Amino acid sequence: MRTSCLLAVSLILASVLTPSPVRAAEVDLATATVADLQAALEKGTLTSEKLVSLYLARIEAYDSKGPKLNTVINLAKDALEQARALDAERKAGKVRSPLHGLVILAKDVFDTADMPTTGGFAPMATSQPRYDSFVIGRLRAAGAIILAKLNQSDWYGVAPRGASTLKGQVLSAYNPTKFPGSSSSGTGVSMAAWFGTVGLGSDTGGSITIPTAQNNLVGFATTHGLVSRTGMMWSSPRQENGGPMGRSVYDCAAVLDVIAGYDPADLATEACVGRMPERPYVSYVKTNGLVGARLGILTDMVRTGPGHEEGVALFKKAVADARAAGATLVEVASGINLVAAQADAAASSFEVATAINKYLAALPQDAPVRTVAEMIQKGGDTVKPNIIAASKSTTPLERDPRLVAAYKQQDIIRAILVRLMDENRLDALILPFRTFRVDPVGLATAHTQTPDARNNLSSYTGLPTVVVPGGFFPSDGMPFGVQFLGRPFTEPALIQVASGYEATTRHRMAPASVPALPGETIRY
Repeated sequence: MRTSCLLAVSLILASVLTPSPVRAAEVDLATATVADLQAALEKGTLTSEKLVSLYLARIEAYDSKGPKLNTVINLAKDALEQARALDAERKAGKVRSPLHGLVILAKDVFDTADMPTTGGFAPMATSQPRYDSFVIGRLRAAGAIILAKLNQSDWYGVAPRGASTLKGQVLSAYNPTKFPGSSSSGTGVSMAAWFGTVGLGSDTGGSITIPTAQNNLVGFATTHGLVSRTGMMWSSPRQENGGPMGRSVYDCAAVLDVIAGYDPADLATEACVGRMPERPYVSYVKTNGLVGARLGILTDMVRTGPGHEEGVALFKKAVADARAAGATLVEVASGINLVAAQADAAASSFEVATAINKYLAALPQDAPVRTVAEMIQKGGDTVKPNIIAASKSTTPLERDPRLVAAYKQQDIIRAILVRLMDENRLDALILPFRTFRVDPVGLATAHTQTPDARNNLSSYTGLPTVVVPGGFFPSDGMPFGVQFLGRPFTEPALIQVASGYEATTRHRMAPASVPALPGETIRY
């Protein structure tokens, strides 16, 4: 029943979605949107088989060779066969959705029935789920090709940020000496290097927003309860989230149109019933999306002082650009120490063992790891200390005062932010993702230089945010990201303002370390 409903929805979407407003006879693979690629497929100047071959050539040239970005853990062995089958469907007049025949790359926390799901943890290198995750299943039903599972910050093991015990360190395509973002590091770098059309990341405490900002991408950390976590590794029922990461607002919205919605196996998604838009998310993409918008500059989260000068200057430029594009901007403040409150709101350290056990229990009986106790037995000191500590706790979660305090802190922050938006009649809040320069690669933490370098409000409140490219730090060439944060289930408003900012500023630039290969100019 669910598959048939999804296919019906996909056909409706295929009939109502319109291409991006600006069309051209020719586009580069580095900048081609979902709509551009579909136009070429419809004209017959591109096939899905050819598209997969182009992406495989880039992975061959730049992931294990060249700059050795190290983003891919596993490739789908039958990707070309899948592409040929989808080409045959198209030729026969069947196009399942706007993602039909396009390529998705997934962080290796999303279960796939045809590839292992490892979380980057060496003892789980052969862990093969029986079924696709809810999100992967929806994408396949919509005609997408899941080409690869991606490297990441190790989900269970001790490793530097952006690295795993299974595959090692992911490197930034913009500056290989700099931290590429965690934990969806492979998704961030693979999208920057255009190894696929759109990527999937997951977020517990900034794991979508960090690599999005630091790889010059667009990323959606959606309202908690909009996207199912069934069949996905997680550390926190309260904070865990999955979402699209890509090179344009349009592309991420097109993926969200497929993956968002109710899943009876993930009761958190009950919250989205009756709160999703009647129109597709891509219909809210507008080049003039900032005209008439009212945005609040969240001054609490604009750091100042040594090391923040470049980032603050970039954010001020972003504010000026939004105002010049037709938005009204007003300064707002929470009235509390929001930076400290954010730091005290993390719940995942207390929930992590329970969450992991729930995921592992659903794996086949012959899986290499099926409980946290077995993980610790096999992984020893390679297992993260917070997992070991949480496994030893004898206090039920519902009575754990630390978890209760974190939940209360999250509720307070969320209520304050929503009230700020309501009282000031705002469409969204605007804030920098980080104003501090990016750390060197290989450090043990993502914010060694300062404990308050990042703005992770979305992760701790469940409020939606869209991060878009906002320029580059002059000193090291690393990207800078701008956030638009909204009320629950206001993704349409965020898509509108983010796409308006994107169209006005055009900060997305391909990294020089991964130049175009022959055949990557797409004509239609």
